[in-house]
Amino acid sequence: MFLDPLSTPGFKRSLFNAIVAPRPIGWISTISNAGQVNLAPFSQFNLVSTSPPVVMFSCNTPDDRHEKDTLANVRETKEFVTNLVSWELREAMNLTSTPCPAGTDEFELAGLEKSPSIKVRPPRVAAAPANLECQLLQIVEILPEHPGETRSSVVFGRVVGVHMAPEYLTEEGRFDSVSVKPLTRLGGIDYATVGDILQMPAPFRRAGQSN
Repeated sequence: MFLDPLSTPGFKRSLFNAIVAPRPIGWISTISNAGQVNLAPFSQFNLVSTSPPVVMFSCNTPDDRHEKDTLANVRETKEFVTNLVSWELREAMNLTSTPCPAGTDEFELAGLEKSPSIKVRPPRVAAAPANLECQLLQIVEILPEHPGETRSSVVFGRVVGVHMAPEYLTEEGRFDSVSVKPLTRLGGIDYATVGDILQMPAPFRRAGQSN
């Protein structure tokens, strides 16, 4: 079966969310220049690079709606924090996705404690197993070209600080993702966490060889 997103009758764009899955959730905390705090989850999120350490999240903005507080705040302050969503924090994360009037503090809405960051202004989710303090690198605008499409703003941030709960740091200096049980997004309203774990070393590669 072949589906053309532009010409297949009844094509559901939500299929992409189910095919490209599971996806980590970027639980992004921001603050405006006026001091208003915002916390929102983004499932179009991922690590881009480790050296330099860079993460990204994408925010969709239909033409008939105002820009989301998260994106507006990042444009203003050039900073944000990515908070890791564990399985235990799934309900709180879901509450922070509630459509709210501009200026609503989702930390208060979800009953979450704030912790101060070190190098950026936005606060962290205190209960999160890990937090990444980020400074804005750039925002790439992907503009709609066909009916029904929306503008997407892809935000790239350099990680300038890492917070980790000590109970999830192993003696070898590794972050214990299995114990954290990170929450991931599938299609629709389906979520999951880690399942079967397999350790598979990469094949030996001789000097000068490339993939």
